[in-house]
Amino acid sequence: MSLGSRLRSRYIGLLLTDGAESLRRRIAEARRRLAHKPHVVSVFLALDDPYSYVLSQYLANLRKTYDVEMRFYLTQACAGDFRPHPELLAQYAERDCERLALELGVPFLDRGSAPPVEHRRVLVDTLAEIRDRPEFGDELLRCLAQYWRGDGEAVSRRCDGARGSDAGTALLAANQRRLLRMGHYNTATLHYAGEWYWGVDRLPYLMARLDALGAAKDVTPDPKLASIRQVMHTTLPVARPASAGALPPLEMFHSFRSPYSYLALGRANAIADAFGLQLKIRPVLPMVMRNMRLPAAKRWYIWRDAAREARRLGVSFGPVRVPSARGIDRCMAVFHYAVGEKRERDFVRHAGEAIWARGIDLATDKGMRKVTGRTGLFWPEVVTAMRTDDWRSAVEANRQALMEAGCWGVPTLRLGDFTVWGQDRAWLLARHVEDLCDSGEGILI
Repeated sequence: MSLGSRLRSRYIGLLLTDGAESLRRRIAEARRRLAHKPHVVSVFLALDDPYSYVLSQYLANLRKTYDVEMRFYLTQACAGDFRPHPELLAQYAERDCERLALELGVPFLDRGSAPPVEHRRVLVDTLAEIRDRPEFGDELLRCLAQYWRGDGEAVSRRCDGARGSDAGTALLAANQRRLLRMGHYNTATLHYAGEWYWGVDRLPYLMARLDALGAAKDVTPDPKLASIRQVMHTTLPVARPASAGALPPLEMFHSFRSPYSYLALGRANAIADAFGLQLKIRPVLPMVMRNMRLPAAKRWYIWRDAAREARRLGVSFGPVRVPSARGIDRCMAVFHYAVGEKRERDFVRHAGEAIWARGIDLATDKGMRKVTGRTGLFWPEVVTAMRTDDWRSAVEANRQALMEAGCWGVPTLRLGDFTVWGQDRAWLLARHVEDLCDSGEGILI
């Protein structure tokens, strides 16, 4: 690795430390106090984004619980490199939010089988006409609820007599530019004093920050807000359920360049071991090696969010040494060899720690030897394995299987026909396995 790459990796690692985050927060709070400004939370929502709807169900409680000024922006997520395979994302998002809403007790498509998409443009136009009025935020939340509850009658009444205009298109574009200027790319996002919080999953982080600043109006926690972490917490069984023996392997689609894959590995291992499932790790090439760019705004959010999640999970994170293409190729080759030695789980764990917690360059023999030594692999055979391309056909088969499962990114966890994307949904997978074991019905493959 060049000197420039080493310095860049060191710089990234420094920015992701607890101390750097604490310093950024202190500076932001000092500036707010000096300017005599309120606590401002910027809320970016999209009408056709189910994650925006699920998040919206908690915003009134957030505003009631904390002394914050909420500024609502109706927008749309950035396209292109920010959203590879948008058609798969749209399908997965609706399925994921249906499951999430069920667990959270949020109504979702309970008044119709699908959102009234034919009215989307008119709804956006009617909202654009009142964008400067005090009631805009509340009306936006009502529209989201009617749209994602499938309440076609209410939406039709709202749109009845509305005039077509370009106001909605202009508003979406202007707010998308604002979103990018502020440093993000996605909807269902909250911004407060330099930090971003995506979806209901990250809302507890914002609440904890506001609590630390003394912005809570009452010492009594809001039950609905407090329930988010409670719902997403799972307790794994102490003894393996006998009925789990009939279940198929737990597949994990993994990338060595993904910090979320690193974070998910420990929980995938824990779920597999608790239920006695075979864990089948299926590595895929990272997005940047699959002809997909990773824009800077998306990359920085992922790194900062991963560091924040690692702290919550008690997982070591930093110093970081993001692997080069050569480093990825070597990891793939060694993984292929480790499978034959039945050490693939150990190798992936130690490689992840080297990349994301120890700052080790796996493009070098020195770095790779540290990892394979910890894994218990024979170095001369590792060297031989790294000279071959035998792994490429298996990795391509993994990519095709990932796409067939309706996903494109990592980590993706699949058990039979049940698929979840992202380390945020490991709890949902564990809940699903619990249900299967309780019913004794197994699952369809």
